[in-house]
Amino acid sequence: MSGEAGTTVAERSTAAVDVADNSGDEPLTAEADQSTADGVAQNRERDTENDEAQGSGGTESPEKASPPELHSGHKLAKRYRLEECVTRLDGFSSWRAVDEKLRRAVGVHLLPADHARARSVLAAARSSALLGDPRFVQVLDAVEEDDLVYVVHEWLPDAVELTSLLAPGPLEPHDAYQMVSQIASAMAAAHREGLAHLRLNPNAVLRTSSGQWRIRGLAVNAALRGITSETPQRTDTESVGALLYAALTQRWPYEDDAYGLAGLPKDVGLIAPDQVRAHVHRGLSELSMRALANDGATASRHEAPCTTPEELVKAVGEMPRIRPPEPAFTAPPEYQRTTYQQGSYGRPAPHPGSTQQMPSPPAPLQSRTGKALKWAVSALLIAALGLGSWQLADALMDKGNKSDDTNQTQTTDGNDKNSQKTISKPIAISGAQDFDPFGDGSEKPADIGKTYDNSPSTYWETNFYKGATFGNLKSGLGVILDLGKVQQVGKVTVTFMGDTSVELRAASGDAGSEPTSFDSYKKVAGGSGTSVTLKPDETLKSRYLLVWLTKLPLTEDGTYRGRVADIKVTS
Repeated sequence: MSGEAGTTVAERSTAAVDVADNSGDEPLTAEADQSTADGVAQNRERDTENDEAQGSGGTESPEKASPPELHSGHKLAKRYRLEECVTRLDGFSSWRAVDEKLRRAVGVHLLPADHARARSVLAAARSSALLGDPRFVQVLDAVEEDDLVYVVHEWLPDAVELTSLLAPGPLEPHDAYQMVSQIASAMAAAHREGLAHLRLNPNAVLRTSSGQWRIRGLAVNAALRGITSETPQRTDTESVGALLYAALTQRWPYEDDAYGLAGLPKDVGLIAPDQVRAHVHRGLSELSMRALANDGATASRHEAPCTTPEELVKAVGEMPRIRPPEPAFTAPPEYQRTTYQQGSYGRPAPHPGSTQQMPSPPAPLQSRTGKALKWAVSALLIAALGLGSWQLADALMDKGNKSDDTNQTQTTDGNDKNSQKTISKPIAISGAQDFDPFGDGSEKPADIGKTYDNSPSTYWETNFYKGATFGNLKSGLGVILDLGKVQQVGKVTVTFMGDTSVELRAASGDAGSEPTSFDSYKKVAGGSGTSVTLKPDETLKSRYLLVWLTKLPLTEDGTYRGRVADIKVTS
């Protein structure tokens, strides 16, 4: 790559293969796991040399600071229990931990309060937390306490690093397109708020089980190592280009191997992905080169380089959309002919090499019985048509005779069961309220009336969660309906914005007031979809119904949120 910025990224990629590139949740190398003073000193010295080699605005050389003496089982703030150390380097360490209050896994960065980078790490973590963009792994806490500074962030057990995704081979064009589109859009949003990553590599990019791409370590990973840049937007844009290059070719776009990927051949320079590997998507290949800002390559392709995430987002938007591959069609097995042949059953088949001719079957003969049967069927059809015409005429004459009596009135005996029909009637909902017994107790209570205002364009929605099952934080939440009095309920129809799983629960018919505990509502029906009709299996009489959401749909912003547009109750 030509130009000063290209050299900077190349040098950063060279340093990336070192143990200094283990950031946050990245795997702990055997060398970095040394807990002796000599091992830590060697790691610190090597990381400092790599940071100095980056030349991206200079780095801050940390003072000598001993890592805190912590171990598995140590608890921070009487809440975060350390489980496993994943990085120990240059005076700080990163851990997988458990938040005992919310009973979920979290990640924790730890460093002494007198560490030279402690202030900048706290500032970066708090700025990242304020962004609140779900495309980034969220910072949950940033605290200075008992001579320690620690940053708590999300831990995504179901997410897979791009490093692991590329181990078997490059990504499909559609997956690579989705990755660069989502990552570039996320970084553009971060830079609009004045935040940069500066260490965007395959270890920092994750794909969740729902197919969403997430970025971890925004601002914090760079602050832990004192990395800065005079051109942060260009640095992050080039990093996105390198990620796309790796996704298309399974190669790192520099000479040195990194992140489990082989580098490019020596003394060849940066060549386009479609020249490295066959069958690479041409548009994505050009896009990666524009992001890497290689002047020679982009000039030859008559494309302007992308130097900011915003420009990269615009370039992605101008590309024809890459559709996912068609699902593979499995052809049915070929028809297997049997060895049975007419006239040979019970006798051995002729030898494959013989020329014996099998007797041909006799030609079918027209049966006299068959002809007689056809004539009989025809006669029966003619008779049936004649009988039907006579009955129709008789019925019309009878109706005419009855209509002559203008004083005749029709009466129905109340005991005639055939005359009684069950008509479903709507039941008015006199009130409703949100019900969150396993959470904070309330979610969007001001909008709860929109669930029964007979307008499908308005809706009540839950808070957003990081998983379909409420981020594994609780079993569900819902809406309590007050029917005004005890009534017989035939069915409840719920309309959602997005495919949602729901249960209908009911309080006892003799409940004098609205129950406030979840166990007071018995499940009577369940279903899922965008419009769900919940019919109790048995006769139900109740005043208080609970529409209980158990699984939420994925929204456009990559989070999970329930939205109830309309609820109707009928007898």
